[in-house]
Amino acid sequence: MSTTVMAAPKPREMMHLNTRSDARGWARLGVHVALILATGWLVAVSTTVLGGVLAVPAMMVAGVVQAALFAPIHETCHYTAFKSRRVNAVVGWLVALPALRNWHFYQAFHLAHHKHTQDPEHDPELSPPPPGNLPAYVGRVIGLPYWKAQLTVWARAWKGDLSAYPFIHPAAAPRVIRSIRAGSAFTVALAVAVGLVFGWAAVLLFWVGPQLLGQPVLRLYLLSEHTGCTEDSNGLTNTRTMMTVAPVRLLMWEMPYHAEHHLYPFIPFHRLRDAHALLRDRLAHIGPGYVAWHRDHIRELRRAG
Repeated sequence: MSTTVMAAPKPREMMHLNTRSDARGWARLGVHVALILATGWLVAVSTTVLGGVLAVPAMMVAGVVQAALFAPIHETCHYTAFKSRRVNAVVGWLVALPALRNWHFYQAFHLAHHKHTQDPEHDPELSPPPPGNLPAYVGRVIGLPYWKAQLTVWARAWKGDLSAYPFIHPAAAPRVIRSIRAGSAFTVALAVAVGLVFGWAAVLLFWVGPQLLGQPVLRLYLLSEHTGCTEDSNGLTNTRTMMTVAPVRLLMWEMPYHAEHHLYPFIPFHRLRDAHALLRDRLAHIGPGYVAWHRDHIRELRRAG
């Protein structure tokens, strides 16, 4: 953490990093798909080894990789994963499905988060606010509020009413509703087809189980991005960058450089490390790693409790 917070460079001073690359986007997506296939194979093998006792750990690993599809969802909603806006939208829509997300809904949600970062009244990521005690922290990490929220979005879209979400503009609501209906119908139809053809155990082993086990890891990741940062519009102080190992940066499409992304959301994922080199002495919150951050945060919650 820096001792002095200086002014951030103007966006025009960082535009040289605004270089989208289809090659980088497809390569990172290819790595992610390969990891999904590899961990799926691991789940399949684990069910026949030692009586299947390794199935749950294998599903956990597969779930972490699946949950990390949040990263390309996030990147494509800024249209920075690929050069084409259409390619970003199609890829983003598809990779959102396993976690019951909808790309068009999330794009509106996330852009409102960027516009109103850390504003308790208008930032949708602060509804509900970060957990203020240990039981609330555990509840958030387990992920039940997440699944309830996704299913609620589905239900409201099928009713044709998204007025509960102020970040959805009324003019855009019909398109978002159509997108959610199509995505939810496709997800359910695919799950039923897989269950009928390969058996319901396959749905549990390769999708439901991994998702339930992997989403808590993503909750831990997301909690560190803004919790404990300032509740103002200063991008140097209201967002945390986390210094972490290369495999995490690879899996999360460089999003641990989160303050850099919030300051300059037009910078593609593969240039965020370059942005960090220019900004690191100005950032107020640079975390030492996710394990260390959560260890310290849990201590704070215990003291508060």
